[in-house]
Amino acid sequence: MIYLNIYVQCSERIIYVEIYVGDILQMKKSHVCKSNTMKVLRVGADFRLECEKCGHIFMIARSKCEKNIKSVIHKEK
Repeated sequence: MIYLNIYVQCSERIIYVEIYVGDILQMKKSHVCKSNTMKVLRVGADFRLECEKCGHIFMIARSKCEKNIKSVIHKEK
């Protein structure tokens, strides 16, 4: 199982979030097709995401993606 730990510092407290392959990310900004939900296909120094609406697959830098995550919907294990 591949996963990524994200530490987000927010007003002097650290929020710990784990992102696994197969999780759904709800982003702050929407894709060109007006969908803001992305499926995680690859985790590492960068993310490979797939748009849930149009199926477009793209790579994004981890630092940029971490800033744009609104919420994480974990898949059932």
